Amino acid sequence: MSYTVADLIVDTVEAAGVKRVYGIPGDSLNGFTDVLRDHDSVTWQHVRHEEAAAFATSAEAAMTGQLAVCAGSCGPGNLHLVNGLYDAHRSRVPVLAIAAQIPGSLVGTNYFQETHPEGIFSECSSYCETINTVDQLPYVLDIAIRTAVEQSGVSVLVIPGELFLATIDRPDKVSRIRAADTMIRPRQESIRLAAARLNESMSVTILAGAGVQGAHDELIALADKLKAPIVHALRGKEFVEYDNPFDVGLTGLIGFSSGYRAIEHCDTLFMVGTDFPYQQFLPSDAHTIQLDIRGSQIGRRTRVDTALVGSAADTLPLITQLIDSGRDDGHLEKSVKHYKRNRKELDELASPSDAGDPIHPQYLTKLISDAASDDAVFIPDVGSPAVWAARYVTMNGKRRMIGSFSHGSMANALPQGIGVASACPGRQVIALSGDGGLAMLFGELLTLMQQKLPVKVVVYNNSSLNFVELEMKAAGFVNFGTELQNPDFAAVAEAIGMRGWRVTESDALPGTVDEFLAHDGPALLDVVTTRQELSIPPTITAAQAKGFALYALRTVMSGKGDELLDLAETNLFKRLF
Repeated sequence: MSYTVADLIVDTVEAAGVKRVYGIPGDSLNGFTDVLRDHDSVTWQHVRHEEAAAFATSAEAAMTGQLAVCAGSCGPGNLHLVNGLYDAHRSRVPVLAIAAQIPGSLVGTNYFQETHPEGIFSECSSYCETINTVDQLPYVLDIAIRTAVEQSGVSVLVIPGELFLATIDRPDKVSRIRAADTMIRPRQESIRLAAARLNESMSVTILAGAGVQGAHDELIALADKLKAPIVHALRGKEFVEYDNPFDVGLTGLIGFSSGYRAIEHCDTLFMVGTDFPYQQFLPSDAHTIQLDIRGSQIGRRTRVDTALVGSAADTLPLITQLIDSGRDDGHLEKSVKHYKRNRKELDELASPSDAGDPIHPQYLTKLISDAASDDAVFIPDVGSPAVWAARYVTMNGKRRMIGSFSHGSMANALPQGIGVASACPGRQVIALSGDGGLAMLFGELLTLMQQKLPVKVVVYNNSSLNFVELEMKAAGFVNFGTELQNPDFAAVAEAIGMRGWRVTESDALPGTVDEFLAHDGPALLDVVTTRQELSIPPTITAAQAKGFALYALRTVMSGKGDELLDLAETNLFKRLF
């Protein structure tokens, strides 16, 4: 049989470690998927929506650190990939997307399903090129894969459908592309300057993000030498929180006060591997040192006095050895004490609700965390599930937490669960889904069944776009357009052959959670949670306070006073009495 362009693509991604390709078949993609039909090592992973394919690819790449691949047919098919590719690119994970195109000779004629993917994908990729000739393919394919793995980003290849079928010489050996083993660290003079500033500081706080992956011990050693509390950004939680006596929690819009105060009260802030976006939670008068592997990211969020370009693992030990011993630990002790008090208050909120009342989402999340396996992978939807996961899911160094934390897209949990479960068979995967997020890509429940993926889907069923409502309250708007009329999600799951549970009372939840997580196969737990549960950020601006007061007034004036009473009852009266 002849050797085709599609054969070369599949053989090359296989050599790069790829095991599967996510997508939906289509006419312009048929030449590619036909090769996968009989391939021994690379399989086709069918989904119900291309957006889910891209999210699954993003999650697999985040989980494994290796190249992952998705594909879409021409026009609408590859357009649907855009949102998930944005997530992958902003999360900095290595992904290759194959975007099939209409016949090359018809581009520019407004042909059926014609789009121009090069422009569409340019902003959510590190590399995006169109293959116009067979001779071009081997080089551009290698460049695309190399760019994805070296820059931890997205590469997109736009390929007219007929080129997949074109014959090409079989290479004696295809490229085996992996990320190069590198050491990246600042010059010694920059390290000395940073260490000198740290030695001069009386109260140092470290803000650590996802860039400390693989450098947990190095981070702890530096904090110990500096007597510095460590605040973590959300993406840093899984790499920072565990085995860490210096951790004082999360800051930002979904954080809590101890993290915010540790930053507010420092005279030097050391930002390590974080692209933390919320300027209002960063100090305006502290000396700021920022260490990032990408020099272009330094100073984007706040003024930086000392810039260090390098990896956390390569750089932190060099700084630690220059830090003076015998430092005062007053700032650390105060910050840790605040955190312990804050943690106790948060845990007290994770309590059963009264009989007949909806369940507190804090209680649900803590039960799930306590009952999950030691190496479970948690995937929260953006919005309130991310808030509760950030506060109540406990990390231990083996567990993972993956989400759309940089791109912030709804509906990420279920399709990302598909990617993790596909790449890590036998590992417990728990999607913490909002009711709005689940409904947005509802069809992927069918994917779980068809592919026999044992993802456990927890639904926070509060009949609302809950985090949007909180944003509206803070800005002074009466809630509008956020109410959701939901089905019995457990009954829907049962209707498609999935095991489903629905819980409306707190006393039934612990036993049901255990049964749900122990089920052998895909399963869904529909939990009716409180709609008016507030997740207050660690600092409230004057504008937010004014906005909330305005919301209360407008709510009463619009005849929705019962909503205000429900809010007070949920968040104040039952906590006090």
